[in-house]
Amino acid sequence: MTLLISVFVPFQSFAQVQKINTTNSYTPNSAQAWLAKMSEAVKSLNYTISFVLLKPAVDSQPYLWRHGVNEDGLEMEQLNLLNGPGREVVRIGNKVSYFEPNVPPYSLQTSIINGPFPSEFLQNPEKLLLGYEFIMIGRSRIAGRSAQQIRIISKDKTRFGLNVWLDQETGLLLKLNMFGQEGQLLEQIQVTSIQIAKEPDPFFAKIEPGMLPEVVSFSTSATLNSLWEIGYIPRGMTIVKRDLRRLSRSSGVVEYIMLSDGLVDVSVYLQGRDNNKPQDNLVGTVQSDTLLTIEHGELIITIIGKLPASTANAIAKSIQRIK
Repeated sequence: MTLLISVFVPFQSFAQVQKINTTNSYTPNSAQAWLAKMSEAVKSLNYTISFVLLKPAVDSQPYLWRHGVNEDGLEMEQLNLLNGPGREVVRIGNKVSYFEPNVPPYSLQTSIINGPFPSEFLQNPEKLLLGYEFIMIGRSRIAGRSAQQIRIISKDKTRFGLNVWLDQETGLLLKLNMFGQEGQLLEQIQVTSIQIAKEPDPFFAKIEPGMLPEVVSFSTSATLNSLWEIGYIPRGMTIVKRDLRRLSRSSGVVEYIMLSDGLVDVSVYLQGRDNNKPQDNLVGTVQSDTLLTIEHGELIITIIGKLPASTANAIAKSIQRIK
């Protein structure tokens, strides 16, 4: 696919770069100012965006993304996967409804849609400052519009980097490239068309909130008294979820831990080791995610996420029994 072709200019070749200011004051043309502009635009503008998600050796995935704010200030959103059986997500305020093949429709109480764009980056980019450095690169043209390019680099070099292009006029995201430690392109989101309007798209007027699926409520589980601790977590990442989960193909139970830095989510699974069933160590990729499974002490540890295998291995080998 020609859209997968991307030119990576070495960081050292730019004579002038402007690093993000980590204080509350910043210049109008700083990376932080651009990210604040993006965040405000994502939440306040009425727009219709078509974009394509591209991954090596995987069919392209075209999406339609609509967002609107009604006269009462209520945010409305739709994300629609256009190929195959499709997958549609609709958000009205803090209620997100999912419509997927072979799954009964359901709703969740949240203000975030799970989609290709990292939602925390779009809505709260300041939360990424602890783990990432933002560098102003230059201007170019994306989807027929003038765009500002910003490079996002992990401060401790433990995660993949990003190049993003923001619309010069509105600040909306026009393109996102995820690249590996050798500069290879791992994943790309490319906007193909964008429309900004004064009023929300007529699509939202057709939605009857009372007809949307009921919100699924999850019973609050008891506090998990884990026997294990993670000794090493990349800079800026925190544990955002921890619970027990039952394996789908057996009666076994694993401990599940989710790490996140706001840009990347990493799933960690801990399962007791069975000495009668040796487990081969495994490292590979599932599309653009790293998949690592190793035996470590008393555990079989599996880690899945958009991060280098070396980082996943360092996390896994740091897990020890709490003393």
